[in-house]
Amino acid sequence: MSVLVASWRVLTQERARPARLRAWPHAWWLAVATVCFGAFMGQLDASIVTLTYRPLRTGFDTSLAAVQWVSLAYLLTLAAFLIPVGRLADARGRKLLYLYGFVVFTASSAACGLAPTLGMLIAFRVVQGIGAAMLQANSVALVVTSAPEGKTRTALGVQAAAQAVGLALGPTVGGLLVSTWGWRWVFGINVPVGVIAVVAGVFLLPRTRTFTPTSGRDGSGLALLAVATTSGLLGLSAASGLGLPGWAPVALLCVAAGAAVGFVVRERRASAPMLDLALLRARTVSTGLAGALAGYLVLFGPLVLVPIVLTGAGLTELHAGLVLTALPAGFALAATSGERLLPRSWTDRPRAMVGALLCVVALAAMAVAPLTPGWLVASLAALGVALGLFTPANNSLVMRAIPTRTAGTGGGLLNMTRGLGTALGVALVTLALHVRPAGTGLLDGPRTAVLVLLAAAVALLASARMTPRTDDVAHEPAPVADHLV
Repeated sequence: MSVLVASWRVLTQERARPARLRAWPHAWWLAVATVCFGAFMGQLDASIVTLTYRPLRTGFDTSLAAVQWVSLAYLLTLAAFLIPVGRLADARGRKLLYLYGFVVFTASSAACGLAPTLGMLIAFRVVQGIGAAMLQANSVALVVTSAPEGKTRTALGVQAAAQAVGLALGPTVGGLLVSTWGWRWVFGINVPVGVIAVVAGVFLLPRTRTFTPTSGRDGSGLALLAVATTSGLLGLSAASGLGLPGWAPVALLCVAAGAAVGFVVRERRASAPMLDLALLRARTVSTGLAGALAGYLVLFGPLVLVPIVLTGAGLTELHAGLVLTALPAGFALAATSGERLLPRSWTDRPRAMVGALLCVVALAAMAVAPLTPGWLVASLAALGVALGLFTPANNSLVMRAIPTRTAGTGGGLLNMTRGLGTALGVALVTLALHVRPAGTGLLDGPRTAVLVLLAAAVALLASARMTPRTDDVAHEPAPVADHLV
């Protein structure tokens, strides 16, 4: 019995770092480096999977509408679990949840690489999304609590750089793996990194200093949110050729609308709501979240579109990945060095407006230019720089408008919005390619998809324009590095 009790304590309690390490003045750098493993892998995974679409369609003999759920299942699960997992980490321990997150993420990555059917691959991606939520919900808190006073911004900048590198390398690494070893290694690459991260985290991450007991659970709210988002995207997939009955798209979209209304009603009445709707009353928050959704739609739409266009024209996945790298590379460059690209005296609002305007210009150019590698590299690089200028400024505006006492919830809300925008980018591009296949005239599927992204960029500009000139709530800005890229 004592062995069972001891084993339970080992599994449910955070382990202290070695005393010699805790006494070392620079030990916090090791903790930050450990968190950067998760930051790097999360963004690498986000930008790498779309390179597997063609081999998945061929290997499982299925449609693009079905294959897109390899991305959507992960993104929907991540968005749904970020806020509840963050609350659980505050109550049980951030180090504990972070380490278990890496265990879940690593094990499910291995399972994805071995999946014998598309259905099992999608199921394993759901589990992987849960692990990713456990990582993302805790990363900023671990960085902030590890860094000494006066070093927080430096530590968050390092984490943002790790995310940027992961995002930029994704297309190239994905194209290389698919072209050489096959699509299964796109998931297999996570395994050795995850094992190293778990071992490092046990010894290098600090224990949680303060715990915040949960005031209640909102399972109904979580269920309604999951039904609303999943039904909505299933409706778009049904219209994209998923193989469901003809009445399915309308029925699923009606279910999504009903669940969304139910979610709002539930959150207004719940004693401990998953989402505090009062946060949305501040115009800076509501317009900023709309901008975040549109921004990630614009960012991830091309990650689906470009590989399909280029591989359809006879290029390899490696070539497509190299072309696509221009987008996340431009994003990473601007997101991490935006202070030097625009006048230092500019506040976040004009920075966001300039980035949004450049998004419109870049996509307008892509809409009229040939979708060939040379033109795409130039357009994607410009689009990446534009989004890299817009996103940090927009997210900073949102986080400053949220009271410090609810900064954790606000960060989860921003991450959730980002996930939904990413999922919409995947779904809408797939829908455009299905409704208007390539080669069906001047306004074929790829060109229609670009126009959809252009419309989202216009919405992006409108949201930036509608943002108040002064913050709705004035206080010190909350950490936002986890939302930079």
